[in-house]
Amino acid sequence: MILGIRTAIYPVSDLALATSWYGAVFGCAPYFEQPFYVGFNVGGFELGLVPDGVACSQGSTVYWGVDDIGAEVARITALGASVHAPIKDVGQAIQVADLLDPFGNVLGLIQNPHFDPAAVR
Repeated sequence: MILGIRTAIYPVSDLALATSWYGAVFGCAPYFEQPFYVGFNVGGFELGLVPDGVACSQGSTVYWGVDDIGAEVARITALGASVHAPIKDVGQAIQVADLLDPFGNVLGLIQNPHFDPAAVR
């Protein structure tokens, strides 16, 4: 079952600078900070920064929260989506997958046991 929008991922060329800048913009510190990913809880939604400046020209990807990522990938691909990036563990039991809808849009899924949408800054 889709739980709602959880995460928007912004690729950045300088993770430290972007972490500082977005912290100032949203008035909060990240709740998750690693060299490969920084996550902010902004009003019950997650802003994720990834150190991949090359992807900046591709824009951001929105991730929909799920309880069982394997079941949702299977269900949504059965409805006509294709796997763009398979399920992968990105650390600390957080799993993501990117699907392509039949129209060419990226549909991101995230299973994140650490993110509590009720914990607002």
